[in-house]
Amino acid sequence: MTPVHTLTEQWQGEAPTPLNPDTAFNGFICAHVLHALERLGFFRRLQDDGSVDVAAFCRENDLDPAVVRSLVSGAESFGYLHVRGDRAEATRSGEDVRQAIGFFTWGVGGYHDIFANAASIARGDRRFGVDLHRDEGMVALGSAQADSALMRHLLDQEIARLDFTTLVDLGAGVSERVSRLVKARPGSRGIGIDISKSATELGAETVERYGLRGTVEPVCADVLDILFNDHRVEGADQADVVMSFMFLHDLLVDPQRRDQVIPRLRAAFPKANTFLLGDTTVRPRNGDSTLPIFSSGFELAHALMGVPIYSREQYEELFDRGGMRLRNAVPFGAPHTYLFVLEAA
Repeated sequence: MTPVHTLTEQWQGEAPTPLNPDTAFNGFICAHVLHALERLGFFRRLQDDGSVDVAAFCRENDLDPAVVRSLVSGAESFGYLHVRGDRAEATRSGEDVRQAIGFFTWGVGGYHDIFANAASIARGDRRFGVDLHRDEGMVALGSAQADSALMRHLLDQEIARLDFTTLVDLGAGVSERVSRLVKARPGSRGIGIDISKSATELGAETVERYGLRGTVEPVCADVLDILFNDHRVEGADQADVVMSFMFLHDLLVDPQRRDQVIPRLRAAFPKANTFLLGDTTVRPRNGDSTLPIFSSGFELAHALMGVPIYSREQYEELFDRGGMRLRNAVPFGAPHTYLFVLEAA
């Protein structure tokens, strides 16, 4: 198994198990309070101004003061805000949650219907992808938030070592990552490919914000069609570097085609010298008495969707069989997530 950099303590987590009923229930409510305040822009205002006048915030944003004050009161009860009169300030935990807010966007915003209908899925009353769906836009946004807070600097370190003129991001979400990297590399161009129409529409807004119209192209397409059905995205076959994040497991769902995915990636992008594939792996069960953020949600969500996920060892075996050489495996921000840096063997 390829050596990796020292693993961070956060991968072990600080949530003691077993979670007692008080902690479990209050955690459920707290996650929804934090997600609501994030969607209202409350945390952004805290970050910009250091504190928030709740009454003024409600007036400026045409919000129901009673509802907002209830959310603020809840956040104070959970230890994320300190409130004096009508002014709220972040506690240390409130400052820390900014780094992790993408997980709440992903879980509460993106997968709330999936988790809430776990019993219906188990009974066969409802099926993911048929009459039960995740919120693709929220999943993409949460991934972008986590990327910005936890993964960006690690990716930048790897990208700085590479030469490229065309960069392709598979499962690009809102095309935030590819836009940022192309902006930082004058003369390059990028393509962000995502199956979600809503994420691709948000991607067009991202490209405009970066001033990269005509340089970065968000494309709504199924990567599996590119790999197995000869679907062509203009310019993608010229890519020097291909990357994907939190997405590789989605390409491996079909057991009949699983071993073909890596060779097909190589064939679809024949000029690519480097593949950067980041994904979350199964959390090793070592008898630990604490849980990290994200891992349990990632594993449960994919079980409910019927999408297998893999250990680090299984990924490395898959790369080797598919004819790619693993140059490095970098611990990649989120617990038990790696950035696999690969080159064609």
